[in-house]
Amino acid sequence: CPFPTRHPLWQGVLPPSIAGVSEHLAGHDLVLVLGAPVFRYHAYRPGPWLPAGTELVAVGADPGAAARAAFGDAVVADVAAVVGQLLDALPADPSRAGVPSRERPAASVPEAAPFPADAVFAQMARVLPPDVRLVNESTSNTTQFWEHLDLNRPRSLFFPAAGGLGFGPPSAVGVALADPHRPVVAVLGDGALQYGVAGLWTATQLGLPVTFVVLRNGGYGALRSFVTQLGVADAPGLDLPGIDAVQIAAGYGLPGERITSSEQLASALACISSLRGPRLLEVPITAETRPLG
Repeated sequence: CPFPTRHPLWQGVLPPSIAGVSEHLAGHDLVLVLGAPVFRYHAYRPGPWLPAGTELVAVGADPGAAARAAFGDAVVADVAAVVGQLLDALPADPSRAGVPSRERPAASVPEAAPFPADAVFAQMARVLPPDVRLVNESTSNTTQFWEHLDLNRPRSLFFPAAGGLGFGPPSAVGVALADPHRPVVAVLGDGALQYGVAGLWTATQLGLPVTFVVLRNGGYGALRSFVTQLGVADAPGLDLPGIDAVQIAAGYGLPGERITSSEQLASALACISSLRGPRLLEVPITAETRPLG
């Protein structure tokens, strides 16, 4: 859990491009990075590292991460100790007292599929049990995923640092192996599933409590976003018609269900705590292409 995602100070995650980060931090004179890299990029949007007049100080326990920072000042130290010293030195801010938790964006679920990704994540936030652990590799829907996420416990979210393909299915298996007493929900794109599909077989053979939620939009949405940013239109090979995740799961001995209605979606998500083995839910969603950077 990087930070409680409904906390009043939670502002989401930084975009994965140089220009995107710089634009996001515009208007601030000091950036303090605590225990995190400076910064991870994988979408090509060049620009200044920081807005004009902005300084950056990074505090971390990893000398390698400090050495890799391309700009700013780095302090290698115990992060918790530094945070404690900062809190002691800074005056209390009474304007923060009683600030309400951050609200989720409104998202209604249509009666029938395909659903907007927004609606699927909103339903997850409403009905998933509080002890669920999430693995996310639905890259083209990452923005919507973060907007609805409700996390305040450690070891509750696992995702690739910079878009590594095939992370989702095997990671979900590993997370369930590490602690089979907490249910795991792996949110996967229909393209992402193909890179680590053998994880379905392992989950079945070991009877792991993993629900694979495959968001089927019929294409590589993340790659479409990349090529769009590069000015390429109608790139070939980005459509994925005819891939049936339920039938693929059946081939590995894994029970699968295709979601066609909002009622079925709510019911399938709400019973996750009572499951003792794996299953796959294929959820048709509308194709959306949002800039990644």
